[in-house]
Amino acid sequence: MPKHIAPKVLSWASEIDDGTTVQAARAARLPFVPGHVALMPDAHVGIGATVGSVIPTEGAIIPSAVGVDIGCGMVATETTLTAADLPDSLDPLMRLVERRIPAGVGKGHADRAVDRALGELGRPHTGLTPKQETTVACQFGTLGSGNHFVEVCLDERDRVWTVLHSGSRGIGNQLATAHIKGAKQLMRRMEIGLEDPDLAYFTQGTPEFTAYVEDMLWAQRYAMASRARMDRVLGEALFRVVGSGSRVRTINCHHNFTQMETHEGRDLWITRKGAIKADTGDEGVIPGSMGTRSYIVRGRGNPLSYNSCSHGAGRRMSRSRAKRELSAASLREAMRGRTWNADRAAALVDEHPEAYKPIDQVMADQKDLVEVRHTLRQVFNYKG
Repeated sequence: MPKHIAPKVLSWASEIDDGTTVQAARAARLPFVPGHVALMPDAHVGIGATVGSVIPTEGAIIPSAVGVDIGCGMVATETTLTAADLPDSLDPLMRLVERRIPAGVGKGHADRAVDRALGELGRPHTGLTPKQETTVACQFGTLGSGNHFVEVCLDERDRVWTVLHSGSRGIGNQLATAHIKGAKQLMRRMEIGLEDPDLAYFTQGTPEFTAYVEDMLWAQRYAMASRARMDRVLGEALFRVVGSGSRVRTINCHHNFTQMETHEGRDLWITRKGAIKADTGDEGVIPGSMGTRSYIVRGRGNPLSYNSCSHGAGRRMSRSRAKRELSAASLREAMRGRTWNADRAAALVDEHPEAYKPIDQVMADQKDLVEVRHTLRQVFNYKG
């Protein structure tokens, strides 16, 4: 059950540091935040707003609360395959995925089908430079870096699932960064003082607000369509390696976004920064860290969380600290028995499972937010 850990801050996290509490309280004190800020079990310090927070705002939006990876989220597909259908080695799948789903900073590829997919998304309000046009096309359907990943998992029935985590790539970052900068400049021009400059905001009804919302919605569409494309490519690669298989159903959900919702009779912008919508019956995907479990969930529609739940395990160590304190050898041990990028273990230490909160505890903390439908264990992991 949640606890009030600061004025207007309600937390579901059994493990939370003081810095996270202080940061969430700053957001809660903004004059256009009419209710409490809800902290999910995976909450940790972010830039401006807390990662793993749900912030209700009335008549305003904070661009940094949505974050720079607009529309980042998860897609999971249940297949007709079972564990018995998988080959003894998934190394051939790793080679296919590496070729067909490029990963890493700035990595991209070109494909004729991309033009058609992008044409259906419309155009961002801000417009695109020729260089951005190229980036948008070549990065569509690519994974990115950091904690973005591709997995093949087995559920409690030994049914095979594909799972993928990615967002709006370079263009989402560029659009968000420009709007965050614009919001800060607006605060200075209007001589509005903030406890944290990264909490700069746009007021509804202004041209700046309209431009941000239109760009944000476009980036969300881009991210969701990009995930859908990678999901199809991943499924095709898996079925080729196995020699059979088809899709049963797919869940594609954002966890960095904002949208207008009605809560207690008020029309509010609900910003979920590292949180997914978990209204009654909503399906979601909550991944654990490398080597741990992930979950397919159904929302319980808890009004105290603004119908939300966690988006993952949540970091307990910064990337720099993880690199200092954890080792490639212990990461290899944690990933024993799985097909993964073992040759890159030293570069992936910052994604070590010990750098994250225990996903099982995160799930226990939010029993009143979601119902677990399937528990997934990894057999294949490809990291960005």
